[in-house]
Amino acid sequence: MGTPEFAVATLGALLINGFNVVAVVTAPDKPAGRGRKITSSAVKEYAESNLLKVLQPTDLRDTDFINGLKNLKPDIIIVVAFRMLPEPVWKLPSIGTINLHASLLPQYRGAAPINHAIINGEKVTGVTTFLIDENLDTGNILFRQEVPVFPDENAGDLHDRLMVQGARLVIKTLDSIIRDGLNPLPQAGFIRPGEILRKAPKIHPEDCIIRWDNEPEKIHNFIRGLSPYPGARSFIRTGNNSFSIKILESRPEISEHDFEPGKIISDNKSFLKAACRGGFVNILQLKPESRHSMGADEFLRGFRIRDYYLTES
Repeated sequence: MGTPEFAVATLGALLINGFNVVAVVTAPDKPAGRGRKITSSAVKEYAESNLLKVLQPTDLRDTDFINGLKNLKPDIIIVVAFRMLPEPVWKLPSIGTINLHASLLPQYRGAAPINHAIINGEKVTGVTTFLIDENLDTGNILFRQEVPVFPDENAGDLHDRLMVQGARLVIKTLDSIIRDGLNPLPQAGFIRPGEILRKAPKIHPEDCIIRWDNEPEKIHNFIRGLSPYPGARSFIRTGNNSFSIKILESRPEISEHDFEPGKIISDNKSFLKAACRGGFVNILQLKPESRHSMGADEFLRGFRIRDYYLTES
């Protein structure tokens, strides 16, 4: 069970390693893009290319859907980047329902663990396989694999590395079950003394606004944690007018100065940076509204910086 590209790597690993995938469950087709063309999920496209049975329920509690699953008699359900399952579904397999999560549980339970790990400046994250229970990401753990977070990588880079590591961990988990059976451990045993658990809720547009009164490193982490999608946003204010930009790549600069937070500094040729508390954030890659992404030099060829500020609205 899965929908986005992150889940495709695991499905591919299951097939390559000879596991009998009796069906794939994914999100219904939906309109996407400016043309609102009906689009299938990445998992559906991959599944159909490998001639797998595909189920696309709109309601996971639907009786016909659940009866269809029962008829498949699954030993295990593997869940990767899918919806929260109702009890009649996750209790159905004879062995259990296993979820792959892109963090070292119990840290970063929720829909956006990769983004939040980078935003919070984590140096290490990872992937976890666990048995699904009635709550969100709280089930007993089967395996965890640590993965370093590189200093300047963004959420897209980390996503791609965790996608590969996660697929490998699922295969390791299944091989272990075949060899030794299930040996799950409660998540409480993985909490270090004094450790504070961080959550990873879904990110909404209003969560993407840059606050320029923060320190350079914190803003830099925020930008890379939301890059390339959904993108950290700010507004260039020009007098009474403003327009939105997304900042996709940055570099922090620690420096004493007397500028107000958000004040834009530029030579109008090659560099663009904004003042913040205790320094600056150099803007290396940005995307003005209704435009393609571009470097600071390309942006400055079409836009002259005067007494402008980056603001929250």
